[in-house]
Amino acid sequence: MKKNTEPFWWSLFGAGGVLSALFLPALLFLTGIAFPLGWLKPPTHEHLLSLLQPIVSRLLLFGIITFSMFHWAHRFRFTLEDGLQLKRFDFMISVFCYGSAIAIALFTGYTLWRF
Repeated sequence: MKKNTEPFWWSLFGAGGVLSALFLPALLFLTGIAFPLGWLKPPTHEHLLSLLQPIVSRLLLFGIITFSMFHWAHRFRFTLEDGLQLKRFDFMISVFCYGSAIAIALFTGYTLWRF
């Protein structure tokens, strides 16, 4: 019997969707609207660095970035396969999408670990 990895990728997709829906609107509002328009005073570089000192902050940021990337990878994979009818390239598309998400997760982990 062939093992199916689809439930694993769907769970990462779901976690990414939840974290993206919870945190990204606030981050986009602050960095894309409130700070540039002067509604709020932007934080200094030192203040932002101090926010990343606790390990919990780094883990939260790692989770948001990583799971959002897996959400993107899963959605993009099925957009290419179903929307553009490229199902015959399933293996290559899967390797590209999930490989990109894994590479970005590793880079994010490395970057946050160096703090």
